[in-house]
Amino acid sequence: MTVEADAGLAGALTEARRRYADANPRSSAAFESACADMPGGNTRTVLFHEPFPLRIQRGSGARLWDVDGHQYVDFLGDFTAGLFGHSEPAIGEALRRALDGGLALSGHNTLEARLARGICARFPSIDLIRFTNSGTEANLLALALAVAVTGRRGVLVFDGAYHGSLLAFAGGGAVTNVPHDWIVGTYNDQAGTDALFDRRGPELAAVLVEPMLGSGGCVPGDPEFLRLLRRRTLECGALLVFDEVMTSRLAPGGRQAELSIRADLTTLGKYFGGGSSFGAFGGRADVMSAFDPRRPDALTHAGTFNNNVLTMSAGLAALDVLTPAAMAELNARGDRLRTRLTDLAAGLPMRFTGLGSLMTVHFTDLPVRNGADVAAADQGLKELLYFDLLNAGIYTARRGMSALSLPVGDAECDAMISAVAEFIDRRHALLRTHSRSSAHSL
Repeated sequence: MTVEADAGLAGALTEARRRYADANPRSSAAFESACADMPGGNTRTVLFHEPFPLRIQRGSGARLWDVDGHQYVDFLGDFTAGLFGHSEPAIGEALRRALDGGLALSGHNTLEARLARGICARFPSIDLIRFTNSGTEANLLALALAVAVTGRRGVLVFDGAYHGSLLAFAGGGAVTNVPHDWIVGTYNDQAGTDALFDRRGPELAAVLVEPMLGSGGCVPGDPEFLRLLRRRTLECGALLVFDEVMTSRLAPGGRQAELSIRADLTTLGKYFGGGSSFGAFGGRADVMSAFDPRRPDALTHAGTFNNNVLTMSAGLAALDVLTPAAMAELNARGDRLRTRLTDLAAGLPMRFTGLGSLMTVHFTDLPVRNGADVAAADQGLKELLYFDLLNAGIYTARRGMSALSLPVGDAECDAMISAVAEFIDRRHALLRTHSRSSAHSL
């Protein structure tokens, strides 16, 4: 970016943050108070941003209200976990029934097998399933299982992927990641990945992959790239683990069913708990049966809340609400919205990637196909859009991500279009300057 463009963006961001701070004094006070007891007033890193994060007071349907009384259309959907909105009656009733029956029942309950049966019925690749408390746990257990059954330590992952708080690979990996023997490839790079298998295939216990980079920028995996992973894992004896924590909302059976790819193991999380803490991993019966406690050599998998009645009850209600027809309608609405946004940004360094009800905006003139492409896009413009959308009553992620929930309808999508159009009109000169400087840098 040129000096002129950089200075213009810095000034615009300073003004946007000042306006935000002036409009949210109660959120600011709540943040300062929280800092006395939590590092940075925070217990969920992704929600933090300067000068302070909003303090949300309540939600209903597709709307949120903060402590300063502002109302927002929620286009974030709790990073895909809030697929049902904030007040789905069927899930609320299921939670009330669970409370009436008592919490922490100290044994197997009447709900867990029903939820397992319902999920297995939706996923042809899942013969047997076990529950956890989050997608992070699900991925950790799936990898532990792969290591145990293969006797190998290598795990192939991809730059830019996020599989949980201890499995983050933006920039190649985080110092807090669990200590597997990581091999980091480039997403959507068929030739490079083929070469990795040639060199390292015999070392691999598993390949862990999102069929679309989710938190890493809503970058769809090329079908042929994902099919390559299936073919090469079969050849070398590694397990193919599809992280469908986010993409399971795209179709019954997840993205793998859409592509006719059968993973060995599949991990789930987010919305399957109806808004409660949830995770699961499942797959081939011969692999998952390693956890069968009737076996003398069984692997152990404990967890006080794996079968908690609130999540099990809410999960059963979630399956009833999210019919295949409702899923198809939601994702078609997301596709239409992304197309409209793409048309709106034509000619600008502004790209919308994603599938169905999931999308992310990237400020770049170039194609976005992997983690490096996401990182190279302008992050300052993303932040500026975030603040401008908040000012227009639209709640998204600061990193540019949106996830539609079932209560988001045509009127809400129109509001998003209007807010982005206002951003483009207001910031047009800055966007044009960025476009020229990006082209010059090439």
